[in-house]
Amino acid sequence: MEVKFFKKSIPTLIFLAVFSAVAIPVFYHLLKVDTKLKVYSPADVNPRLVDFSMKHITKDHTIADFELTNQNGEIITNNTYKNKIYVADFFFTRCQTICIAMAYNMSELQDFYKNDKDIMFLSHSVTPVIDSVSVLKEYAERKGVVDGKWNVTTGSKQHIYELARKSYFAVLDEGNGDENDFIHTEQFVLVDKDRRIRGYYDGTEKEDMEKLKNDIVLLKDEYASE
Repeated sequence: MEVKFFKKSIPTLIFLAVFSAVAIPVFYHLLKVDTKLKVYSPADVNPRLVDFSMKHITKDHTIADFELTNQNGEIITNNTYKNKIYVADFFFTRCQTICIAMAYNMSELQDFYKNDKDIMFLSHSVTPVIDSVSVLKEYAERKGVVDGKWNVTTGSKQHIYELARKSYFAVLDEGNGDENDFIHTEQFVLVDKDRRIRGYYDGTEKEDMEKLKNDIVLLKDEYASE
């Protein structure tokens, strides 16, 4: 009786084995897809953050080409960040409010990823006329900025403000980058290796820094699976 039962069960066991071999990887793949980070385009962001000329864009948004100068007087471009995941923010050296916490948290992130060659950091001065190379150098030394890992930059004010408004969607107010224009934001922006925005975080909040770290794990897994 037991032998007959076993023989009758063989097809069922084979079916279950084949089903498991197929279904488990498929389920795992679907689970991985569900945990992919969102790719942000202008239409996905708070409309108040998006320049009117870009509100119609629903996909394929990438950070525009840029050219800035870092704390060592070196020219920094989008090619500096080619094939890198990076975190961007906007600051100014004389800030005595949110920038203090932002700089501390960016420094902590830099230390956390110090041995990870995939991860870099980029800070843009919103008072670039005041924040000259020499001022940035002193600031970088004070904040423990590691050359080649974290660039604190200056440049054309109009260029930086256009990046904030039309590439990173990091500020609420409108303006044209003239001498009376001023932006101030606590946003950290996560950018992937394809220059796409993958997340926004409050740079003053520890909880958001933990979320940022978790999201970087997901992002690295996404590239590893390609």
